[in-house]
Amino acid sequence: MARRTKEEAQATRVQILDAAERVFHAQGVSRASLAEVAKEAGVSRGAIYWHFENKIDLFQAMLERLRLPLEELARASESEDEPDPLGCMRELLIKALTRLACEPQTHRTHDILRYKCEYTGELLGLRERMQALSLECDQRIAKALSNAVNKGQLPSDLDCARAAVSLHAYMEGIESNWLLVPNFDLAQQAPALVDTVLDMLRSPALRLMTGCQMPGEVGCAVRTEG
Repeated sequence: MARRTKEEAQATRVQILDAAERVFHAQGVSRASLAEVAKEAGVSRGAIYWHFENKIDLFQAMLERLRLPLEELARASESEDEPDPLGCMRELLIKALTRLACEPQTHRTHDILRYKCEYTGELLGLRERMQALSLECDQRIAKALSNAVNKGQLPSDLDCARAAVSLHAYMEGIESNWLLVPNFDLAQQAPALVDTVLDMLRSPALRLMTGCQMPGEVGCAVRTEG
């Protein structure tokens, strides 16, 4: 009986998340209320508060569903035991763009995040959480790039912190621009778009040099030739 109750609770949680996506997408996160989410999901407000602390918690759970299918590849690229970290990263980035283009739920959630979420009022705290997630993403990318350097897949003097920021910004830009103006086949173009940014990582402009310090770095390394 306990197992059945747990399964039913999980089904209700998924039902609430699906409803939240539809309501947030139709109205924007700031204007949407948990009462409207409850009505869309066909549950009570109490059921929402059983699973989620508030609207911010619900929003974050919605975003987490985007990350989970890609987490295995992300962890592989960050693992020092992975023989092909750059290959794992390439596959991860291509899958991220392909899912955005082909999966309605992923498309809807990204659209909410980019264009239907205001960090005002009750969502002020969400800005801090999103900042923390962005910094964590930069750190994880930098770790994966460092693994690729150690495996000889990228230049030995790559500035991994700066390269991570550049790669992150590139991917965010592709996603945001395509969501606003989807005037090309993103799924078909995904491999070429990803290969473009991976080629960028070999640019001399992303090598370690003096006088360049990224936020959070203790100091700067002297640029080496290579």
